[in-house]
Amino acid sequence: MDRDVYDRMAQHDATHWWYVARRRILAGLIADRIRPAKNARILEVGCGTGHNFDMLGQFGTVDAIEIDDGARAVAETRLGRPILTAPLPALTGISDGAYDMIALLDVLEHIDDDHASLASLRRKLKPGGKILLTVPANPWMWSAHDRAHHHHRRYTKAGLAQVARNAGLKIELISPFNSLLFPVAAAARLVGKLIGKSTSDDQMPSAPVNAMLTRIFGLERHLVGRLPLPAGVSIVAILS
Repeated sequence: MDRDVYDRMAQHDATHWWYVARRRILAGLIADRIRPAKNARILEVGCGTGHNFDMLGQFGTVDAIEIDDGARAVAETRLGRPILTAPLPALTGISDGAYDMIALLDVLEHIDDDHASLASLRRKLKPGGKILLTVPANPWMWSAHDRAHHHHRRYTKAGLAQVARNAGLKIELISPFNSLLFPVAAAARLVGKLIGKSTSDDQMPSAPVNAMLTRIFGLERHLVGRLPLPAGVSIVAILS
């Protein structure tokens, strides 16, 4: 990602509506659908600044990987111990069969070989282990945001499912999310293309707007995995 994207992440990841609401939704899915064993071993691959550690730590002991030096330094302060630098798909130094749950949250789209990466992660799971995966959806939504974040692709639900199956993984859940705000996001991306917008759209909004967006997106805690959602800005999957 561009350096300024990491800098904004470090500055706003505790309060920005997207991070806050997404953590609530993912915590609900872990509790309701994955249900890790007590004292589960959890690996977050591509942890960025470590903003998911407190959420993931509710469910077990967290290890992490981050290849960006600046983000890793922030994450190590939050975790209180060293973070690994083992890029996908090789994951050198990560033992096979070691983890009850692996979180890959908006990371797969950054990797050249998504198939090899998922196959490698599958080998790192304990028997019965799960992968919690999120990716950006809808290739037609490609924009300056994706370029600033150094994405290689956006996914369709069918395309992501095919990559997962080809990697030897079983799909336990695959669903769009960030669906309630999808019409607004879609309109913003289309307008951005028309006017030639060249910057990312992850800046911090005003406090009232941030609070409103947090509430709206956070409502999906009660929807994702329970009701079929027709479309969304992102896709979430649970794989085994």
